Amino acid sequence: MNPAEQNKQDQTLESKTQPSQTEAAKETTKAEMPSSDNLATVQAELAKLQQELAAAQAKANENWEMYLRGQAEADNQRRRYEKQVEDAHKFAVQRFAEALLPVADSLEMGLQAQGDANSLRQGMELTLKQFEAVMEKFKMEAVNPLGQVFNPELHQAVGMQPHPDYENNTVSLVMQKGYTLNGRTIRPAMVMVSKK
Repeated sequence: MNPAEQNKQDQTLESKTQPSQTEAAKETTKAEMPSSDNLATVQAELAKLQQELAAAQAKANENWEMYLRGQAEADNQRRRYEKQVEDAHKFAVQRFAEALLPVADSLEMGLQAQGDANSLRQGMELTLKQFEAVMEKFKMEAVNPLGQVFNPELHQAVGMQPHPDYENNTVSLVMQKGYTLNGRTIRPAMVMVSKK
């Protein structure tokens, strides 16, 4: 068979098969089309799904509102805590300052007092006792380590010198007392340490 005859034969076969394919597509379309019963079922199901969607959207909106309220409450709580901490830092020494006011008053009265050196000295001793009482009340203790073994946590060595009355590495002279607050060193004592 030559190519021209073969081409004609192919076209003839295609025209015979095309109607059968078109008919099959029509039958498939008819099968897919719902009947009136199916249409009612689909519409009822669609209405049910729309109700469920509306309920889900309402629940989502409610949850979103609850989330926003919770977030706002958390922000307000955080701001309250920050304010409390700020106030605590600001007024932490208020009680201590109030306790020092009588000491300051005594010092002012001592400066205005007239008299001999002995009476001024007695006034200063009373003021010092007042001050020591305030320190004791707030658990502030003086560190006077004369004769004690040098402790770098409580003492600051200014220098070392030989001393006949003290052992090696012992505080032989206190130049300035140290202080602790509730057991924590707030100022180390400035000392000279003996060496042999």
